[in-house]
Amino acid sequence: MPTSTATLVLPSPAPGTERTLRVHRYGAPDARPKAYFQAALHADETPGLLVAHHLLRGLEQAQAQGRLLGEVVVVPVANPIGLSQHLNGRLLGRFDFDSTGNFNRAFPDLTAATLERVRGRLSADPVVNVARIREALQAVLAERAAERETDALKLALLRLAMEADLVFDLHCDGEALLHLYASQWQRDDAIELGADLGAMAILLEAEPGGHPFDEACAGPWWKLRAALVAEGPVPLACFATTVELRGQADVNDKDAASDAAALLRFLQRRGVIAGEPGPLPPPRCKPTPLDGVDVLTAPAAGVLVYRKQLGDSVAVGEVVVELVDPLGDPVSAARTPIRSAASGLLLARMTERLARPGQKFCKVVGREPLSHRQAGTLLED
Repeated sequence: MPTSTATLVLPSPAPGTERTLRVHRYGAPDARPKAYFQAALHADETPGLLVAHHLLRGLEQAQAQGRLLGEVVVVPVANPIGLSQHLNGRLLGRFDFDSTGNFNRAFPDLTAATLERVRGRLSADPVVNVARIREALQAVLAERAAERETDALKLALLRLAMEADLVFDLHCDGEALLHLYASQWQRDDAIELGADLGAMAILLEAEPGGHPFDEACAGPWWKLRAALVAEGPVPLACFATTVELRGQADVNDKDAASDAAALLRFLQRRGVIAGEPGPLPPPRCKPTPLDGVDVLTAPAAGVLVYRKQLGDSVAVGEVVVELVDPLGDPVSAARTPIRSAASGLLLARMTERLARPGQKFCKVVGREPLSHRQAGTLLED
C-alpha cells in the first residue's frame, strides 16, 4: 500500500460536474531523492496508463520490503479532462476542447518570479541554494490562481512535480519506437535512462518552444543558474524527461511491465530505492539534437504509402513515403515522392494514412542540426 493517497478536486466546469486527480505517495514524506511520475497528460496516449499500473505494483512491493529510501509520487491519470473528451466514439485527448490548446503546452514559466525571490539570498552552499530555490518556486506557484479547469490542472501538476529531483512525463506517439526528450544540460542522465529503457532515440534540446511540462519543471534550474552565476552555485536539481512509450496501440503487459521495471531500476541507480539494479545495458542509440529531426510535411492532400518503415535507416534525399492523389489525372502523375532532409532513423509517424495539406506526419531522426529547424519552434502541436 502507498504511504498516502490523496484526491485533488479541480474547479467544476459546469454545475453538477467534478473531476479529480488521484495522487499516490510512497516512502517517507519529503525524503530524498524524490521522484515524480505522471501518465497520459495527452489523454489519448494510453500506454502510460498501463506502465503506471505496473509501476505502482513495483512500488508497493518495494514499500512492503522497506526498500524506499526516497519518496515517489505517482499521478496515474494526469488528465481527467482529456479522458472525458469523446467525439463519435473516439477519444480525443491531445487538445483541450474548451481552449483548443495542446494539453502539454503553455505551462507557466516560473523563472522570472522565482529570480525576484532568490536574488541576493544565495550562499556558497549548493544544498542551501537548492532548498531556497525550491521554497521560492513553491511560493510562486502558491500565489497563482486559475479559473479555468485546464489551467488549474496544470498548476496542480506543477505543484506536485516541482519538489522532485526526478520527473517522468509518460507519453507516446501515433506509431513509434521508444524514445526520450530531455534537456541538453542533462545529457548523462538521459543516456543512462535511455539505456535502461532500451530507447531508440534520445532527443536533446535547449529551447524546444511551446513550454511543455518537462521544461516547466527543469527549465527554471538552468535559467536561474545562468542568471545567478555571480551569486552562488545553482545545481541542476531537477532532471525532467518526456518518455515516449512507442505508439498508441502498443498497450500490452509485456512492454508495460518491462518499461516499469526499467524505470524502477533507474530509481535504484539514483538512490530512491534500495537494491542492486544490475549492470547498465549497452545504450541502443546516441543522443541527437532535437533540431536534427526532420518532420515530414504533406504538400497536398492524399494517401500516405510508406516506402520506409519504423526503425529503417534513411539517407538524405531518400524517398520515405509516396503521397497518392486518388483523383490524380493522369493516373501516372498521381504519386508524389516525399524525401528526407536528414540521414538517420525513421522514428515515428502518425496513425492515419490520409494526410491533409501541410500536415506533419513522420519524423526522421538525424544526427546533425537542420538549417530549417529553429530553436523555440521544435515541438509540433
